[in-house]
Amino acid sequence: MIADALLRADDVTVRFGGVVALDGVSISAPASAIVGLVGPNGAGKTTLFGVLSGLVRPRSGRVLLRGVDVTSTSPQRRSRLGLARTFQRIELFAELTVREHLVVAHRAHERRDRRFLADLAGLESRPPPRERELVAGLLDLLGLTALADRPAALLPLGTGRLVEVARALATEPAIVLLDEPTSGLDAGEAERLATALERTRADLDVAFVLVEHNVDFVLGLAEHVTVLDFGKVIAAGAPAAIRADKAVQAAYLGTSTGAGAL
Repeated sequence: MIADALLRADDVTVRFGGVVALDGVSISAPASAIVGLVGPNGAGKTTLFGVLSGLVRPRSGRVLLRGVDVTSTSPQRRSRLGLARTFQRIELFAELTVREHLVVAHRAHERRDRRFLADLAGLESRPPPRERELVAGLLDLLGLTALADRPAALLPLGTGRLVEVARALATEPAIVLLDEPTSGLDAGEAERLATALERTRADLDVAFVLVEHNVDFVLGLAEHVTVLDFGKVIAAGAPAAIRADKAVQAAYLGTSTGAGAL
């Protein structure tokens, strides 16, 4: 466990009725790192993301964000401390442009009261210089500048994933939780996403935690990987060690991923 981790969960247990979804799970992510979280279906990955983001309250254990115990705090409070998240299912506003998605996210984060609605009424007006620079920088960083004024309804799936990442970054987070970011992407789109994440980490000093079924994507991108199976951590370490771990290989036997993917 990393003592000065930006985000960490210590010995987290979650029960749903008689089902133990997480059993004493610990994970940590240092600043400016890319951390992977993998495991077969039903391993507890989504539940752990819920705990980290504040949507699921653990039965025991704790979550620390920037050294602050946020175990019992809301997702909004965690957002203010620098946590952002995407979800497996893309949720974009069909009629808003790529640029407007970023503006909405930034203003919602900056104005945390009802006055934010008044700000949205001025989407087409000239934005403040800082907002304009932030949005333009994110569009460039993620390769979206040419599509900035295109409505989300006209975007292919891979581009929509990049918009979701850019929207999360528009809140100026220190760490972003990415839930199945390659879901539905082909090999070329996944490679483009990996390049964008590496550039973002390097340019903005943002950390990422990835939940993924695409094990090769995670092992090729993350510096540290945690593997869950039946709600327990069965391995944690560098990608090379994870790839060679017998317990990890056994956990994937008979799944759609297969041991060969490791």
